Amino acid sequence: MQIEPGKLRSSGFAFGTPVPSPIPAAVSAASGLEVTSKDINKEETLTSTRWSSSTLKLSSAGQPKLESQWRDMEWTEEQKTSLMKTVSSYRPSCHDVTQARVLLLGPVGSGKSSLISSVQSVFNGRVTNRAMVGSSSTSFTKKLQSFNIHGEKGEDPTGLVLCDIMGLGDGEMTGLTLHDILSVIKGHVPEGHKFLPDQPVRSETAGFVKRPSLKDKIHCVAFVVDASKILTYPKGLSTTFRQLRKHISDLDVHQVALLTHVDAICPETAKDVTQVYKSHYIQDMMSKAGALLGMSTSYIVPVKNYSSELDLNVNTDVLLLSAVDHILQYTDLYFQDNTPQPTGPKIE
Repeated sequence: MQIEPGKLRSSGFAFGTPVPSPIPAAVSAASGLEVTSKDINKEETLTSTRWSSSTLKLSSAGQPKLESQWRDMEWTEEQKTSLMKTVSSYRPSCHDVTQARVLLLGPVGSGKSSLISSVQSVFNGRVTNRAMVGSSSTSFTKKLQSFNIHGEKGEDPTGLVLCDIMGLGDGEMTGLTLHDILSVIKGHVPEGHKFLPDQPVRSETAGFVKRPSLKDKIHCVAFVVDASKILTYPKGLSTTFRQLRKHISDLDVHQVALLTHVDAICPETAKDVTQVYKSHYIQDMMSKAGALLGMSTSYIVPVKNYSSELDLNVNTDVLLLSAVDHILQYTDLYFQDNTPQPTGPKIE
């Protein structure tokens, strides 16, 4: 489907105003709003979560805590090593493509750039901030940047490239347009292109890729949303996410989501990352993120980025690597669906 830039700009495609400050970390899970929402995929339905009092107990912070993990996760050095090998050895199943390109897409301040730096830190063996990170209500990232994820201790690049892009801001004058987002996914936008609100991507744009090959395109989209802002995001954001997802799905690109800043909403998880899948409040917030995105929670994983830390933590690493592994599973579906099938010799 070809979309004219002018029509998109006049449609008022926007992402609402910058959100207020994050909700307090000690907010009681019992006060969370119940959400019921249908996924845009017909066969999937999100239902409001019901909790059994026999499976919950209160943490030291007064928040409901589950007796066992609601997703299985091993928090060991061995699991970290295994996940690092999985990511390091990943190669796209399509022989025409050497690296899978994953686009991180989300509101300003959701933690996209921090995620890239955090993943790179795990493989570097120390906390680094290669992707420049901002903290204001306007996007620090203004251009398309692709970051190779290198193997352990600076080895050759893995088969994964994380693409950072301007955040979804408070309208056309500060955020991305739907047209520009789709142009990136289709592979038309050159590396380093700076996005300007009054200059949508066109065929006349410098470096415009007129006939993108499979390696130029985006092979998976990972939406990034801030757990501490889920309840305060603008009301129209859900409609916009669903519009985005529909157009991206039309391009046969799979989508997942990452819920960042989970440590900001759960004091127990802030102290001990292994508690993330025992937190009733984080599980409830995952459902609300699913309703916001129009996405089943099976596509969503929680993450904790490195921010003020100077040293790596094995449990934080496991959570980050598990998120990357989650992304790669859906990335490979794209290649399975889009790899040209070999044609054999004609039989007379």
